[in-house]
Order: sequence, then structure tokens, then C-alpha cells
Amino acid sequence: MSLKRLTNLALYTTLSLAVYAIESAFPMLIPIPGIKAGLANIITMILLRENSLRDASLVLTSRILLSALLFGQGMSLMYSIVGGYSSLLILFCVNRLLKGRFLFLTGAIGGLTHNLGQLAVAFLLTSVPAVLAYLPYLVLSGILAGCFTGLAAGYCRRFLSRIDENHS
Repeated sequence: MSLKRLTNLALYTTLSLAVYAIESAFPMLIPIPGIKAGLANIITMILLRENSLRDASLVLTSRILLSALLFGQGMSLMYSIVGGYSSLLILFCVNRLLKGRFLFLTGAIGGLTHNLGQLAVAFLLTSVPAVLAYLPYLVLSGILAGCFTGLAAGYCRRFLSRIDENHS
């Protein structure tokens, strides 16, 4: 791995972790477990669009491990890994299918997949069917939050490309 690539991935990891920390500092808007904006996924979407699945995976793994260590509990690690990686794989496939366009739609599908992955973990760990009562709320919130993160990723990508053009 080149020094430039390592530095870029470290910067993306830091940015992703900072966004996660800021989002975690605010109280939940809706008092239902698992519902949040998932703003750190903006970085994942940018990496998938501009870099590679491998780079996005490295940054996602770093963010999940560091955020669990710094802000979370041991149990949240399992939810984050399953939600994050199921979302990452779907984001990658949809992004390729749509050729990098319609990031809001890509984000919506990724957000939905993230929440479904976390719900599956909750069901498997608890074996309590009542956990599935959260399904409609998690579907709706995943789609809405994913649309927002997709739109934000598109805006950030355009902004970052303008910065690159000005510094070239």
C-alpha cells in the first residue's frame, strides 16, 4: 500500500469517526432503538464511488472497531458489523448497477439493508419474535436516512471534486 493511499484512508477513517462521534453526541430524535441518521455512511458511499470496495471496507472496519472501543459497548459491535457489512455489499452492488448515479436511491437501499441486518442480529441473539415489531419503523427510517445520506454523499462528492480541481 502506498503512503498516499494509506494517508487518504486514514483521513477518511478519521472523518468517518468524527461524523459518527458528532452524531452520537446528539439525543435520538425518535426514541426507538436502532433509529439514527447514519451520517458516517456518507463517507462509505463516497469511498465506494471514488475508490474501491476494498478501501471502503478498510475504512468501515476501522470506524466500527474504533467507535465500539471509544463510544460503544461490546454488544453494539455485533450490530454494527452485520449492519455495516450487509449495507456495504448492497451499496457496492447497487452503485455498480446504477453506474454511480442516483446516490439517494443507492443510499435508501443501503440504509434499509443496514437496519434489516441489525434487526436480524437482534432476533438471532434474543430469539424473541416481538423484536420484529420494530420492522416497519426500521424499514421507514432506513429508507429515509439512506436517502438523506445518499444526497449528502452526492453533494460532498461534488464539493470534494471542486476542491481537487482548484488544487491541481
